Amino acid sequence: KTAVSDEEVIHKEVESSLYYIRYFLENSDEYIVVATTRPETIFGDVAVCVNPNDIRYQKLIGKKVQIPFTNRFVEIISDDYVTIDFGTGCLKITPAHDKNDFELAAKYQLPIIDILDDDANLLEKAIYSDDAKVRMSPFEIKDPKEDIIPKKYQKLNRFVARKKIAQDLEEADLLVKVEPYKSQVGFSERTNEVIEPKITTQWFVKMKELTQPALKNVLNGTIKLIPEKYTNTYKHWMENVRDWCISRQLWWGHQIPAYYIKAEGWPSNLPPIIAKTQKEAFEKAKEEYEEESDTILNEFFQKQKEKLKIENLVQDNDVLDTWFSSWLWPITVFDPHVIKNGKNKKNADLTYYYPTNDLVTAPEILFFWVARMIMAGYEFMDAPPFKNVYLTGIVRDKQGRKMSKSLGNSPDPLELIKKYGADGVRTGMLFSSPAGNDLLFDEKLCEQGRNFSNKIWNAFKLINGWEKDDHPNEGNKTAIRWFESRFNEALQEINEHYSKFRISDALLTTYKLVWDDFCSWYLEMIKPEFQKPIDEHTYNETIKFFEKILKLIHPFMPFISEELWHLIKEREENECLIVASWPIQEKMDTSILQQFMIVSETITGIRHVRKQKDISPKQKLKLYLKSNPEDKSNGFDEVLIKLGGLESFETTSLKIENAISFVVHQFEFYIPFEEKVDKEEEKEKLQKELDYYKGFLLSVEKKLSNDKFVQSAPEKVIEMEKKKKADAEEKIKTLETALLHI
Repeated sequence: KTAVSDEEVIHKEVESSLYYIRYFLENSDEYIVVATTRPETIFGDVAVCVNPNDIRYQKLIGKKVQIPFTNRFVEIISDDYVTIDFGTGCLKITPAHDKNDFELAAKYQLPIIDILDDDANLLEKAIYSDDAKVRMSPFEIKDPKEDIIPKKYQKLNRFVARKKIAQDLEEADLLVKVEPYKSQVGFSERTNEVIEPKITTQWFVKMKELTQPALKNVLNGTIKLIPEKYTNTYKHWMENVRDWCISRQLWWGHQIPAYYIKAEGWPSNLPPIIAKTQKEAFEKAKEEYEEESDTILNEFFQKQKEKLKIENLVQDNDVLDTWFSSWLWPITVFDPHVIKNGKNKKNADLTYYYPTNDLVTAPEILFFWVARMIMAGYEFMDAPPFKNVYLTGIVRDKQGRKMSKSLGNSPDPLELIKKYGADGVRTGMLFSSPAGNDLLFDEKLCEQGRNFSNKIWNAFKLINGWEKDDHPNEGNKTAIRWFESRFNEALQEINEHYSKFRISDALLTTYKLVWDDFCSWYLEMIKPEFQKPIDEHTYNETIKFFEKILKLIHPFMPFISEELWHLIKEREENECLIVASWPIQEKMDTSILQQFMIVSETITGIRHVRKQKDISPKQKLKLYLKSNPEDKSNGFDEVLIKLGGLESFETTSLKIENAISFVVHQFEFYIPFEEKVDKEEEKEKLQKELDYYKGFLLSVEKKLSNDKFVQSAPEKVIEMEKKKKADAEEKIKTLETALLHI
């Protein structure tokens, strides 16, 4: 049983009932009908409100109606707040148990009648206050001439009372009808219990001034919320924030440092004394009342001060809301005394660590914690606590449902780790974790993560198993130059993804670099023949590349990367991978990257021909490039021959008869065969490829002719589309030429 803040209340749509109840006018057989979902609160009614523009009730404004089952009468008032076409247009005002009703009661200086105890049972004697505008609490308890709550309903639980009162209303012919109705009901975010609106004495923080710098510095970009969509949510909340209730009626937490004098003869309404300890409160009490400007109180204190004892200072029983303690976390974790001493006397730790760069958290606590840390930062440090807030998504199953024991869709993380390894599970989760969006979990992703771990481990075993010699291999130098440029190209992309908090994209780029570029291409290029050594220069460069790769995968796969880091060579404790510096991006040779793209596609084309003709990988083939001899050599000839399984690679200016041709970019290749090649089949294949590229070119041209796209898209994207157009045009030209020569 405790107070909660508005942010801890989750409103859900529930199937309910709308009760239409007769309220008879004073000294009349006429009545109005009031529609309510909560007939159990009628004994707390202090007025009935109608819209002043509702012609049905204009003549009744100012008259009184009788509360059912009581001798108590309340006035019919008017306010624009009431919706004319909802229910009957008559709203019962129950300020003690509805916050909107409370605001209306304060506006019209209506009394407040609290009819429920802390267990949501109807009271024996209602708690009564004359004027909601005064907002006094606890309320003065009066003994009315008649019972506010009829005896038969006293001590009944609210839901039991609802059924009982509805039944009695029907029997008394006061219930016109009951309709099914979907209502928004507040539930506890933690316990899922229905929250009961109730007026109690609590501690609050005034929020209006606190929110101003916190809102301003998110909107102007000083603090960035990622994804940006949460900025509007944050803005809406900050602009509509209410004062923060920070007291809780719990037995755990930081007890509120406020003390009250509880002594015979002392006034009960003295303001609390704020102090850390009872002893400090005792000393403060003597000082405060010694200097009290109120003459009567000062004279009273002079007479009573000798009788005041330390045990008369009683601490408030309430504890602080956990978020009120937590909002100081970025500050007091480094300097617990800075709030008292002031920011100008902050210690070295706080000076160094405040503000920090990034906060990674869940969007569910954007208001509970993040917004309040920002408020505290500007209030106590006059600076933001962090620069970026990365808001993660929720893990759901592949059908988009929340993980739940009742649904049986929540896997055991320890079992997943046993099966796929901790790195495999981490990586699998991150494969489908786009910034700020929910993560759709599929166990197959963990399997993919495990396979990635195995790939890295096997790559190390391959490299580590090579024998070395000191004979240089000129053919490997091109492969080394290419992968160095490819690594720096990927590193640039990875750094950009990290800067924009695109973690999944950073992982996918890393994955492709390792699996495709390093393992499938680079290692195959330099791999020595079976049981033959590799030259020492190539080996050393490959180890350097592998160490850089381990640095890239470490954020995703900390365990296997650290293990391999130490297996490469013995290292000191301060040389662990976890504290190693991130790779530095160096210059890349774009021409060699472009050259290799053509070579890799050529090798893929050769492999496709082998598959198409069912040719063994061991059978050597001849490859001809239709070109001038000077256009052929780009340093990758040895790579092409090795990975393509070629007997020879030559250029030709003539068409090769009885050969299968394929096109890579603007280049036309021929693979001759002894048996006759089906020309119609070749023509059909080339025509199909030509049709594809013509369709592709059409889609690119359509995009580039769209003014809206050209004006709004980044320059980099426009350049990429123009390059696609040029490449497609070149490919079409080559294919058309090839078709003419068949």
